[in-house]
Amino acid sequence: MGIILILLIAVGLAMDSLAVSISGGIVMRPFCMRQALRLAFTMGIFQGGMTLFGWLMGVSFSSYITTFDHWIAFILLGFLGGKMIYESFREEETTISSFSTKTLLTLGVATSIDALAVGISFAFLGVRNFAAILPPIGIIGFVSFALSFIGLMFGIRFGCGIARKLRAELWGGIILIIIGTKILIEHLFLS
Repeated sequence: MGIILILLIAVGLAMDSLAVSISGGIVMRPFCMRQALRLAFTMGIFQGGMTLFGWLMGVSFSSYITTFDHWIAFILLGFLGGKMIYESFREEETTISSFSTKTLLTLGVATSIDALAVGISFAFLGVRNFAAILPPIGIIGFVSFALSFIGLMFGIRFGCGIARKLRAELWGGIILIIIGTKILIEHLFLS
């Protein structure tokens, strides 16, 4: 799996974390580096961890469905992308009212469910050993950390107007649908 594809997947997954972090920056007054790092680390760890967990689940049963695994990856990524695009048009926004451990853990789980499905997709795409999954997990975790930290800074600096203008979930959804379509086309026509 190429580094560009992994980076695109990581950016697509990090869009939920970015949107939540922007809202966290809006409510964080005054700026607190400790809280900012807690939020960014939580997002990065959960995105990477859920990808690993999904991969472990997928590896355990992927050998039974190798003849149609590309369809599963396409459907999972298409569904997640469609869900993100749909949610980008809803008026309701996820916000952070506090930076408590409970709040951060809840947001970490809520924003990383997509990463679980992507981890399953990695298993279906032939990533079979632990050494091969470590780079994607590291990249996904780091990109989520970095974009969450940047989102927090944007929220602090520009307020809620920037969150609506960025349409982060919309772009993340489009990226995931494109990746799913690419996987399907490669397996159907280029294999």
